[in-house]
Amino acid sequence: MKRPQLERPALLEARAIQRLYGPGKGCEEIDFTLHQGEVLGIVGESGSGKSTLLRVLSGLEAPDRGQVVYHAGEAGSVGGSPGKDEALDLYAISEARRRALLRMEWGLVHQNPRDGLRLGVSAGANVGERLMALGQRHYGELRAAGQDWMGRVELDPARIDDAPQTFSGGMQQRLQIARTLVTQPRLVFMDEPTGGLDVSVQARLLDMLRTLTRELGLSVILVTHDLAVARLLAHRLMVMRRGRVVEAGLTDQILDDPQHPYTQLLVSSVLTP
Repeated sequence: MKRPQLERPALLEARAIQRLYGPGKGCEEIDFTLHQGEVLGIVGESGSGKSTLLRVLSGLEAPDRGQVVYHAGEAGSVGGSPGKDEALDLYAISEARRRALLRMEWGLVHQNPRDGLRLGVSAGANVGERLMALGQRHYGELRAAGQDWMGRVELDPARIDDAPQTFSGGMQQRLQIARTLVTQPRLVFMDEPTGGLDVSVQARLLDMLRTLTRELGLSVILVTHDLAVARLLAHRLMVMRRGRVVEAGLTDQILDDPQHPYTQLLVSSVLTP
């Protein structure tokens, strides 16, 4: 995988993030910078705090302290000036502005695709709704976009009028990805995107995700407990344990030569027959 150049502009910054629910529950003292076009993997066992961190970063849950700073840049400017690198403190802006940001520039892929789909409307309507939120109203163009994106995620475009419930779990996940990416967001959050799927389905989905992230130049924050998924998709990794980052760096470097005892344990447990 081609590694991103770290001199690329910053897109998202976490500054001393803390969100605790009790002793050892949540995350604390999280600092990092995500650069444009980069995929950052956050790995760790269940209860390590990675899902809590994702909720804070994606605007779903306010931190106890710290900042999530988004660099809106030329494409962003939700309410800002075009071309201006506006640094937005996610939890200092208004709720309406934050919601607009999440709807217009960011995307979220849930572990359970049913959490990211509207089950009461067709597959095509699920994809088209995201475009309608950006102001597109032409029925023919919306339908064409739905068919195009269904094809791009390896779904039969002829099923555009079918309900999501008629699709398998892996197909629902691909439909959710189409719904998320149709607006070409600058930043995508992925929460265990292959969790709960059969191995063969996971392999196809991962290959598709790798292709799409490369073709679209996506910036992605990926939460996963699966180191194989992290190796395939992520340029950099953060390893979390008990709410803190214990090791961070280039993916291959961490997985091939882990330094922290916990990371060594994670890697060896995957490699042990």
